[in-house]
Amino acid sequence: MRPFLLLFLLFPVLELFVFVKVSAAIGFFPALLLIILGSMLGVLVLRVAGLATALKARESLNRGELPAQTMLEGLMMALAGGLLILPGFVSDVLGLIMLLPLTRRLLANKMRQRAEEQAIRQRAFADDMHAARGGPAPQRPVGREPNVIEGEFEHRDS
Repeated sequence: MRPFLLLFLLFPVLELFVFVKVSAAIGFFPALLLIILGSMLGVLVLRVAGLATALKARESLNRGELPAQTMLEGLMMALAGGLLILPGFVSDVLGLIMLLPLTRRLLANKMRQRAEEQAIRQRAFADDMHAARGGPAPQRPVGREPNVIEGEFEHRDS
């Protein structure tokens, strides 16, 4: 919790420091114009990312795939757009880095791996709780659905 509080307090100071240095190098109004253009780009990215993510997710569902990777990459684009909207050069650079497809894929894969690890830990904890209560752990197939055999039947009275 403390690192987030420290980041929350130091980030605006860092943004202001970088803005002063950039405005001293290129002038106040060009630096302000860059900040405004970055925010406009962020709004555009948010609009386009939402629509593009929805379309890609629909395509994945039509192919019969789960759109988890698409949704995570869409989340990364939305986060990048949010960083671009924030006034400041540091957040703009972070947002532009997150817009790159390579870094977006890497971050999405890392998030997916952490979510899978968390799900495994939670399942192990639930199994331990059932064992501690004396009951058997629930039997759930890991990573696959149960086999289903479809068929028809006819009920005959004897």
